[in-house]
Amino acid sequence: MNKLSIVVSLVLFAGILTGCTAQQETEMEETVTEEPSFDELVAVIHPTEGNEVEGVVTFSRTDEGIRVVADVEGLGGMGRHGFHIHQYGDCTAPDGTSAGGHFSPREMPHGAPTADERHVGDLGNLTSNEDGEADLDFVDPVLSFDGENSILGRGVIIHAGEDDFESQPTGDAGSRLGCGVIGVAQTE
Repeated sequence: MNKLSIVVSLVLFAGILTGCTAQQETEMEETVTEEPSFDELVAVIHPTEGNEVEGVVTFSRTDEGIRVVADVEGLGGMGRHGFHIHQYGDCTAPDGTSAGGHFSPREMPHGAPTADERHVGDLGNLTSNEDGEADLDFVDPVLSFDGENSILGRGVIIHAGEDDFESQPTGDAGSRLGCGVIGVAQTE
C-alpha cells in the first residue's frame, strides 16, 4: 500500500468517525432537552395534626390554563377556607409549615386569584357546606406544569380561616388544616 492510499484511508476513516460522533451528540442533545409532558397532576390532601381534612385536588391542562378541581371533606361545618399552592412539596411538619409560604416565583404581593398582581399559588377560598365538604372547579390562567410557574412538586394547603385577599403575605387565613404534594397523576 502506498503512502497516498494510506493517507486517503485515514482521512476517510476520520470522516466516518466525525460523522458518527456528531450524530451521537445530536441524539444525546435531543434526549437531554426533551422535557416530560403531563396533562394532569394531582394532590392528595392529608390532615395536619389534630385535624380531619382530607381530599383530592386535580390539575388538568386546558387551552385556557390549568383547570383546578378540588373535592375536600372534614372542614368542620360551613365556612370559607384559604386554599393555596405553597412553595415546597413537604408535608412532614405536624402543622404543615414545612410546605413554606405561598408559591410566588416573581415575589408578587398576595391577592385574589383574579387579581393582576398575586402569588402564583393564590387560589382563593374553598366554601364548605354544613357537612364540612367543599367542591371547587375553575380554570387558572397563571398556573403551569412547566417553566417558572410550574406547580409540579409544590404543596397544596387548606387553611382554617378565610383568605381576605389583602393581608400580606398570607391573606390572614390562619392555621393549616390539610397538606398535599402535587405529583403526576396516573392517567389511562
